[in-house]
Amino acid sequence: MKVLVTGSNGFIGKHMCLLLNRKGYDVLKYDINDNEDTLTSYLSNADFIIHLAGVNRNEDKESFYKGNADLTKKICDTLIQLKKNTPIIMSSSIRVNEDTDYAKSKRMGEDYLLSSGLPVYIYRLNNVYGKWCRPNYNSVCATFCYNIAHDLDIYIRDKDYVITFNYVEDVCLDFLRIIKEDNHLGSKDYLSVNPKYDCSLGRLADLLYYFKKEITSNRHLPLIHNEFELKLFKTFCDYFSDEGYSFNYSEDNRGSFEELFKSKRYGQISDNMAFPGITKGGHYHTYKEEVFETVIGEARITQRNIKNNDLIDVFVSGDNPTLVNIIPYYTHQISNIGDINSHTIMWISEIYDEKTPDSFKEEVIK
Repeated sequence: MKVLVTGSNGFIGKHMCLLLNRKGYDVLKYDINDNEDTLTSYLSNADFIIHLAGVNRNEDKESFYKGNADLTKKICDTLIQLKKNTPIIMSSSIRVNEDTDYAKSKRMGEDYLLSSGLPVYIYRLNNVYGKWCRPNYNSVCATFCYNIAHDLDIYIRDKDYVITFNYVEDVCLDFLRIIKEDNHLGSKDYLSVNPKYDCSLGRLADLLYYFKKEITSNRHLPLIHNEFELKLFKTFCDYFSDEGYSFNYSEDNRGSFEELFKSKRYGQISDNMAFPGITKGGHYHTYKEEVFETVIGEARITQRNIKNNDLIDVFVSGDNPTLVNIIPYYTHQISNIGDINSHTIMWISEIYDEKTPDSFKEEVIK
């Protein structure tokens, strides 16, 4: 299936394109610097459209109407001229009912879609956060993450003001859910993404300051108590990591593994996700230190001394976060013993290097 993503170089667009690529879709990327001929060509070939392009901040109010309303109308009119009934997901905003040019232009775009007769899915998104969001622009989360990571001041007018957040990967996964449906009939209702997270500005700042303090301490891993804190920590690590490293992500039939943070000074932090019943690991290190913390789900962390076969068995749960030290010369594994996907944050004392991996395969339970 060919999926056209407008705004492909934007915050959500980058995440969406990567997810579609991982799932085997043929992604047609359209962004602000592409011309109308490219857009027409992509519209004629696309089987599905994710319309993320838009203008959300500009001193020239006409830019809102050109980038939001006019572009959406262009897409609808072109599809009608091509006699194509291509389903469209559009990212709109919970702010569409406000009296601003941004809100008015987004509402006009919604109206064009709903009156087009095409199968459309309009998402009124909350404040979307996650890595790669531009700081000091229009996202309080990105601004706080960047400024706190770089020892810059932040400004809070009302620390008790509560904002509702959506995590960018949850947004992309919900869009993917729509694409994978058998029948694309569209929706006349305005859609939203779950889960939603409510957090005050004061609490947001406190969490980010805490994350930074823990990363730079001897513990290196903060205690994380829920999904919002996990996703916020993964977001913060992206702004705190600025040494030019690349970060790897992999997934298979066992789960996924995502590198979050790398530093010559502080080591490496990763997120290991395992499906229920899955065991990962079965190796030991001779000098590297590691700390594991299961933040979602239930897991069993087993270590065996390769010299005398002494076993250390620890049962951990995201409901009661606990840091577990992995001992050198102990072969170790982690098993998801719960009913949901488990997430374990892992800190290792140095960045992984294929030339000197210091990882040696050895079964834990013989």
